[in-house]
Amino acid sequence: MADRPTSIIEHPSAWTAEKLRKDTSWIIHLNGNDLDELASAQKSITAAGLGPIGFSKKHFQLGRFAVTMAHVAHEIEHGRGVVLFKGLNIADYTDDELRTIYWGMTQHLGAVGHQNAAGDLLGEVIDRGFDRRNNNVRGYTTSGQQRYHCDQLDAVGLLCVHPAKKGGQSRIVSSIALFNHILEYHPEYLDLLYEGFHYDLRGEGITGERDEVTFNKIPVFSWFDGRMSCRYNGKTIQDGMRKAGKPLTEEEVAIVEYIRDIADTDTYRYNINFEIGDIQYLSNYSVLHARTSYEDWPEESRRRRLFRIWFNLHHGRKLDPVFADKNNTGPRGGIRPVEGAGYWADETYMGQTGETIDKAKGPYVD
Repeated sequence: MADRPTSIIEHPSAWTAEKLRKDTSWIIHLNGNDLDELASAQKSITAAGLGPIGFSKKHFQLGRFAVTMAHVAHEIEHGRGVVLFKGLNIADYTDDELRTIYWGMTQHLGAVGHQNAAGDLLGEVIDRGFDRRNNNVRGYTTSGQQRYHCDQLDAVGLLCVHPAKKGGQSRIVSSIALFNHILEYHPEYLDLLYEGFHYDLRGEGITGERDEVTFNKIPVFSWFDGRMSCRYNGKTIQDGMRKAGKPLTEEEVAIVEYIRDIADTDTYRYNINFEIGDIQYLSNYSVLHARTSYEDWPEESRRRRLFRIWFNLHHGRKLDPVFADKNNTGPRGGIRPVEGAGYWADETYMGQTGETIDKAKGPYVD
């Protein structure tokens, strides 16, 4: 406790909405050379019979754009924790060619992990008609609102294939700025947030049981090796503590929801309306994200659809082992595919190698 921060954290990741608006260097507009390099790398992968996933960085050869991707990796881990690419021409590619480009770019950042019990490595964010009121349903499979949370592993990426007819706005906030706010105005909340909570694994834990929760209480804020990291999902915190037989008190609920409340203020919330071809990368340890509900187009071809990827950075920060074990699969372990677990019935890209997380073989597989 003695080494926890007692003063405001001064760091690029502790940004406010106004700071993001004033300095837009985190937005990268792809130029002609960038697009040519990506197209050339994609064609080489396809010609070699590889892809759309399952290949590693060494296969996706880039020139000057490799320097840009190295900058992106640094910005995710040591900078603001958010990067937005703009200008990828979706119309030039098939879905699998897009997946090849997206997977290849991400291989320059880190090792990809599973997103669900079905084993998706590069998944789709699309309304699949699930009922959001079901506690075990994950929000990205519905058109409903998603409240502030972070995903698992070090970072998350989204590629916008097509936006919604109405709504579906992405909202991001610095969790480090939220920590600073709590430290200044409600420091009495921090003991509980450092202690943490059992998280609901929503039927996608290692047992596949609907009521499985994290073995340990996972801190919301973790100070380790001189870095602050955040893990937050108000819904899975409350569901997890209930399933663990330790339902939150009214006071504890108020503290958990306070984070959500201050996140959704003009001071901290930055709104992004995704356009076709946008690619967003976020640090899960310094950025929370949310999404407004949306109305879809009636035509199948125009439905809101994003490609999503979870990954651990090649050169990620050191983490407290308890904080890092969000899935009962060990530090930095992703969701372990379990046959019949969850509520999935999708085709997945299973059995690929590439650079992915595999706890049985070690942190990374090349």
